[in-house]
Order: sequence, then C-alpha cells, then structure tokens
Amino acid sequence: MKRSKEEWRSTLSDEQFRILREAGTEPPGSGALLNNKQPGLYRCAGCGAELFESDSKYDSHSGWPSFTAPVAGQAVAEISDQTHGMERVEVRCAKCEGHLGHVFPDGPGPEGRRYCINSLSLQFDEKDAGDGKAKTDGDQR
Repeated sequence: MKRSKEEWRSTLSDEQFRILREAGTEPPGSGALLNNKQPGLYRCAGCGAELFESDSKYDSHSGWPSFTAPVAGQAVAEISDQTHGMERVEVRCAKCEGHLGHVFPDGPGPEGRRYCINSLSLQFDEKDAGDGKAKTDGDQR
C-alpha cells in the first residue's frame, strides 16, 4: 500500500503520522489502549489491517500495549533497528509499512515474545457480545 507523504498527512493525526510514518514513540503510560481489556481486534490505524487479537494482549508493565503474537504470520514485518545506540527489532504493519513499535524476547507465552506497540498506531474494534464479531467504527448498531 503506497501513499504519498501528503496523503498520509491528510488521513492521520499529527501524532499518528509521527509514529506510523516517522517511527516515533508515544510517551510511556500515555496510550488510550494501554489499559483496554475489552474483547476485540486491534487494527493498523493507517490502513485498517488486522494486527492483534485481544486474547494476545497482556499487561507487561512497560507503559505500552503489549501482545504475545500477531493475528497471523504475515500481519507484521520485523526489521532490524539499530537507532538510539541499541539493537532492537522494529515491528511494522506488513500492509502499509507503518511503524507499530518493537518486539522483545522477554514476553510470556510459548514464543516468549513481547510486541510492545504504540496505542496511536492502533485502532480497536470491540467484539459485539451478541454475535461474537468485531464491531468496526462504521457499524450502525
């Protein structure tokens, strides 16, 4: 999914643009989705691609929403990141290449991974209790 810088700026808030398109980070503890415990689906705020299920979210006490695994093997791309004098693994949306956060080898679960993700890079679709499907922002229920 290719868009010009101007197209991204017109669809994202200034902070979302800084994070998704310029690999920025929101301050720890500031994200609106940090303490979200509702069942549902986390999507890319840039393109709407499915990224993480609420079942994989946990409280890592890191200050950012954390997940044990993406929804599917192809949902995210992992890229070596050697900025800020550290060696880390950056996580990007596989569809639009938006910066989501980083993955670390200190998480729970069978893979032992912690996907540390910026709230502003995500949109959340709450699962509808009636039919078990995720409600999107466009639903008129």
